[in-house]
Amino acid sequence: MADRLAQLLGVLSLGAGDRVRSSVDASLGRAGAHAAALVHLDAYPGDSVRALANVLNVSQPAAVKVVNRLVDAGQLERRPGPDRRTRALYLTANGRAAAARVLADRASQLAHVLGTLDREERKRLEPLLVKLVAGLADDRAGALTVCRMCDRSTCCAAPGGCPLEHTTA
Repeated sequence: MADRLAQLLGVLSLGAGDRVRSSVDASLGRAGAHAAALVHLDAYPGDSVRALANVLNVSQPAAVKVVNRLVDAGQLERRPGPDRRTRALYLTANGRAAAARVLADRASQLAHVLGTLDREERKRLEPLLVKLVAGLADDRAGALTVCRMCDRSTCCAAPGGCPLEHTTA
């Protein structure tokens, strides 16, 4: 027999993810990994295509397609990297604005989901979510993938900081 708590968490995860994805995709006018690429590169300017592919958990050719589309949209530029073979990826002003819209859309949808809880319920839920998030990754690469759509200014500035800080040690 299935665990009801696991089922409820699965439904919540899928439903919240669908809401965020739909809102963000509509805002950007495109679906796929573009939103996560914008958010990640806003936090980690200068990353390479290979690093971005790892974070997005896609093949390098798929990451190149995402990069090409963002370059064509005027949201990203390639600059010389640390060696002759590597190009560093930097958001343009348009790309930074798009990343900010993605995070705002994400925040709005998640606020809607959490809006059914009162202040005390939210206060009790937060430490449980911190514990669950902390268990999602054991290394930095995993943490970057898990947090590819994270609003770092909100999460990391909170008391206790990032739940995945243990992956930097």
